[in-house]
Order: sequence, then C-alpha cells, then structure tokens
Amino acid sequence: MKIIKYFFEFLFIMILFILFKILGFKFASNFGSLIGGFLFPFFRSKKKIISNIKKALPKTDEKDIKIIVKEMWKNYGRILSEYVFIKNIRNAKDEKFIFVEGQEILDNIKNKNEPVVFISGHFNNFELMALQIEKSGINLAAIYRPLNNIFLNTIMERIRKKYICQKQIKKGRSGTRELIDCFKKNYSIALMIDQRVSEGVKCNFFDEPAFTTSIPAQLVKKYACKIVPIYIQRVKGTSFKIKICEPIIYNNNSSIEEITLDLNKWLEKMILANPSQWIWSHNRWK
Repeated sequence: MKIIKYFFEFLFIMILFILFKILGFKFASNFGSLIGGFLFPFFRSKKKIISNIKKALPKTDEKDIKIIVKEMWKNYGRILSEYVFIKNIRNAKDEKFIFVEGQEILDNIKNKNEPVVFISGHFNNFELMALQIEKSGINLAAIYRPLNNIFLNTIMERIRKKYICQKQIKKGRSGTRELIDCFKKNYSIALMIDQRVSEGVKCNFFDEPAFTTSIPAQLVKKYACKIVPIYIQRVKGTSFKIKICEPIIYNNNSSIEEITLDLNKWLEKMILANPSQWIWSHNRWK
C-alpha cells in the first residue's frame, strides 16, 4: 500500500512543480506559501508540533504558537516551490536572492584549502546553505537523509547533486565512512545537527534530553578541525540572508559530549532568534 501512496504523492508533487514553473519564481513562492498553509497540516501531526514548541518555548502563549505553526507550514510550501528554481538561485549574480554576511569567512576557508565542518539546522530554505558554500569554490560534501518516497527521492537527489552540492552523502553508517574519506581528501562537510538520530550523544536540547549527532564532535577530536555554524533566514518573499558565523575552535580537553552540547546551545540561539523559521515537525525528543 505504501508504494501506491508514494506514487500518488509523487504525481501530485510533479503537477505542482509544473504549475510552479509556469507561474515563475515569485508567484510560485507565494502560491507555495498558500498551499503549505492550507494543505500541509494534514500530512503531519499537529499534536507533535505543538508539543515540540511547548518544550522549547514553554512561556509561549497559544496565540503565538498558532502563528509559529502557520508560518512554518507556509515556509514549507515556499521551499517546495523553490526546488523548481534552484538553478536560477545558484546562477544569480549580485546578491539577487541571497545576501551573505561573512562571505570573507568562506573565502578564507577556500584560500587556505582547510577542511572544516559546517553545521546548521532546518531553518527556512536550508538547501541554500550547501549551495552557497559550494558556489564559493569550497570542496564540499553534504550529508542528507533520503526521502521515504522512493519516486520523489530520485528527483530530489538529482536536483541536489546538479544544483546544490555535487557530493551528497547518505545519512547512516556507510555514509559516515564515506564522510571520513572525503574529509581526508580535503572536503569540508556540511550537515544539519537538529534531526533526531538513533545513535549519538544524549544531551540537553532546550533542557530536554535528546539524541544528537556526534559527527561534528568526532571530527573535531580526530582532526582538530574548526566548526563553522551557518544560519539562514528568509528576509522577505524570495530574498534570503545567510550568516556565516566565526569558526569555533575547541581545545584538546573538550569531550565529545561537551562539544555536542555546546553546538546544541548554538542551535537553540538560532531557533530563538526567529522560531517561525525553524521546522518544528521533526520528532526531536523521542
């Protein structure tokens, strides 16, 4: 039954992609926002999303929670529409769609040819993080989780490899081995640290224990590399701002647990800066 469900979901998304292409970037993004706000809540558990928000933001009242949820779904819809125009975003010049704060940090990493670990979370159109890094001339490998829908995943992988980041590494044990091989070959690594993992370090995230990936911490301990946090926000419509933060250097005495907790604290600050631009639907504290 799942395969039939996935096939019809795939057809629906393909029809939307054709419609988005006809509408053009800005109209498609606005239309995607409407679709996201209206349809997407039917596909994910509203109870889980609200529970997540209350865990992270316990002082938030019901009215503000509704606003956060609504804006999150509208953003989901915009992201979906923007996959059709990833090529346009990548090839655009003069900061037409993306303004980068801290571009000099990326340029310095490129010039030194020094592999680092870029970390972020599912903020707004999170795909643009790896796109901008690779566009800056940095050899990059991005870790991703394949979609459950095998039909749709094929399309998404093609888009990611062609226009976002050529070197894609599937999340999992085999992916971890590939990641280390890439790092040894002077590839920087980009990954999201906000997804739930089955293996990792259990440390506090908004004062609630949560399994968190320890990959960044392990690379720091083994290769003494730097961690570079990145935050992306939608300023308005199809305009984005990417903030490249100063590289974090940990000393040899820092444990994997301490580094992982510290990165969770960084993630918390970014979420608190604009809660409606983070994707709350992940089952983060399971």
